[in-house]
Amino acid sequence: MTDKLIWAFLVGGSLCAIAQVLIDRTSITPARIMVIYVVTGAALTFFGIYENVVKLAGAGATVPIIGFGYSVAKGTIKAVTEKGAIGILTGGLTQTSAGICAAILFAYIVALIRNPRSK
Repeated sequence: MTDKLIWAFLVGGSLCAIAQVLIDRTSITPARIMVIYVVTGAALTFFGIYENVVKLAGAGATVPIIGFGYSVAKGTIKAVTEKGAIGILTGGLTQTSAGICAAILFAYIVALIRNPRSK
């Protein structure tokens, strides 16, 4: 159990540190870094690499944004094997629907509570 926590901290912290270095030292925007992370997670999942990282680090590998790409790709692969070509369209959304719904719901609640100011 302790080893899993250490690996989660090391992997998750490394992913976040890499993103922070990219933000601080390059002209890449945070939005583009997020896209790079999601696409990287999906590509590494497609090639069977990221599953090993998830087994090693657990939430340290699935909670950062790269884990979203992992979830989308994993859901798509599963749906394609079960349903065929239609799984390309449905698999990723089915796998990540709870997280997407929660993000929208919490963003709406915060928007109701907070009074945003225009810049």
